Amino acid sequence: MTHSTKQLGTAFIWGGWIIFFIVLALVFQRYLDGEYNPNRELETRRTDQYEEIVLKRNRQGHYVLDGEINGKRVTFLVDTGATTTSLPMSWAKPLGLEIGPRFQVSTANGLGDAYLTVIPSLRLGDIEFRNVKASLNPGLDDDQALLGMNVIKQMDLLQRGDLMVLRKYF
Repeated sequence: MTHSTKQLGTAFIWGGWIIFFIVLALVFQRYLDGEYNPNRELETRRTDQYEEIVLKRNRQGHYVLDGEINGKRVTFLVDTGATTTSLPMSWAKPLGLEIGPRFQVSTANGLGDAYLTVIPSLRLGDIEFRNVKASLNPGLDDDQALLGMNVIKQMDLLQRGDLMVLRKYF
C-alpha cells in the first residue's frame, strides 16, 4: 500500500467515525426532545357534546404540548398558576401580533413589564380559541409560551396519574 492510499484510508475511517457520532447525537437529541415534549402530535377526540385532548406529563412533571398561534406551530407549557397566556416578546412579529399597552406583571421571578396583545387564533389540536387576550413578556425564554388560565378555564381539566385531559364543550 502506498503512502497516499494509506492516508486516504485513514481519512475515510475518521470521516466514518465523525458521521457516526453526528448521527448518534441527532438521534439522542430527538429522543430528549420527545422526553421533554411527549405531546408533539396531539389527537383530538370529538363527540357530539365536546372535543378533548389528552396530554402526557413529561419526565420533569410538566405538561408541554405543541399548538398553533395564527397557524404557526408553537410549544406551550400548561401553567395553571398563570392568569393569562404569556408569550415571549420576540414572537410578536413572527406570529403577526400587535404590541399593545405596557402593564406590570407579578411572576415567580418578581415584578416585570409585559405588553398586552390579542391572539386572533390559538389552536390546541383541533380545539380553537379566538381573540385570546395574552401578554408579550420580554423576560420569557424564546422556546415556549405559558398557556394560562384564561384559556384553560374555558375547558374542563382532569388530571389523573401522568395524564391530563382538557375538554371543551360545544
